[in-house]
Amino acid sequence: MSTQKKGWKEIPLAGACWMSSTEYKTGDWRSYKPVWNADKCTRCMFCHIYCPEGAIKHDPETDKMVFDFDFCKGCGICANECPADAIEMVLEGKE
Repeated sequence: MSTQKKGWKEIPLAGACWMSSTEYKTGDWRSYKPVWNADKCTRCMFCHIYCPEGAIKHDPETDKMVFDFDFCKGCGICANECPADAIEMVLEGKE
């Protein structure tokens, strides 16, 4: 019997995932990608707070919001909750 961990793509239809999403990259799920506009952003951190995957962080050294696209699923919650409209969801590959 193999002890190698399976990836999310090997989950059967209607199956439940057996490990935390932090243990495997799920960014290839997305169809849309968030594009951040630094000029519009007020650094309110709503995108960070509302991201269900924790894929958005603030870098205090650069004062930029950093998106971890290895885990971003493109749900658009960050863009929806941004009061400054500083995040736009664009079709993957069209950014």
